[in-house]
Amino acid sequence: MSDTPPVETSRAEAGPRTSTEALAGKHSEAAKPQPKEENFFVFLLKLLLIVVIFRSFIFSPFNIPSESMLPRLMNGDYLLAAKWPYGYSKYSLPFSLPLIPGRLLAGQPQRGDVVIFKAPPLNDTDYIKRVVGLPGDRIQVIDGQLFINDKPVPRQRLADFEVPVTPNTHCYLPQFEARNAAGDDVCHYPRYRETLPGGRSYEVLDLGITPQDNTEVFVVPADHLFLMGDNRDNSLDSRFPAVPGQGIGIVPQASLVGRATVMMFSTDGGAEWFKPWTWFTATRWDRIGGTF
Repeated sequence: MSDTPPVETSRAEAGPRTSTEALAGKHSEAAKPQPKEENFFVFLLKLLLIVVIFRSFIFSPFNIPSESMLPRLMNGDYLLAAKWPYGYSKYSLPFSLPLIPGRLLAGQPQRGDVVIFKAPPLNDTDYIKRVVGLPGDRIQVIDGQLFINDKPVPRQRLADFEVPVTPNTHCYLPQFEARNAAGDDVCHYPRYRETLPGGRSYEVLDLGITPQDNTEVFVVPADHLFLMGDNRDNSLDSRFPAVPGQGIGIVPQASLVGRATVMMFSTDGGAEWFKPWTWFTATRWDRIGGTF
């Protein structure tokens, strides 16, 4: 019997590993799991990137905080605006980040479009109005009637617009207050249908004679738009100079954010957090899904 200790054979002397052993080694090296916290962080970053791209370049949600676009839009409506029809600028991005020079892939709005834009002069608040005047147009309002290029825009008297009184809606003056057949408080407003050159038509409200019912002639400069609210006597629009809280003036197309596309949700403002059933009773179901 030999007293010589056994010699340990090295991997090199034993010859190369079989393909099965090599594959098992690779699997064991790649099988190290990442920490759950790291995986979750990566997931959040990807989700955030998708949301930013979607909101910046495809669709973005907007809510209606006033009644300046009655009867088409009501306080408490939530809509999706398409971001691509008019091109992209810094106002397309979250917080208006100055990453896009000028306006890329610019598209020309059409008369009758309902547009979302950054309101001059501060360009820090989203407004929504209807396009009535394009570059080169002459715009004037006489006794409440819109004139484009010295021609009156035809309008037809319709039945009064009836809107329920809710936490989001009130009547402007006692003369518009009424009750419907069910005994509920409602507002009745004189309603008309306007038809623009080119055939686009929509409904407007005319609550009576106000100072903005008679204006000077406005000539729309190049790359600008003349915008008006459909609620003609309750809208700070292009009839008023661009002064914070007083009007927006004639709006540069570079301030455009998107075009109203579809109604996503609507509430009358009557929902309460601690009364879940009001989340459903306050929803104006008949308005959801409407297009522009």
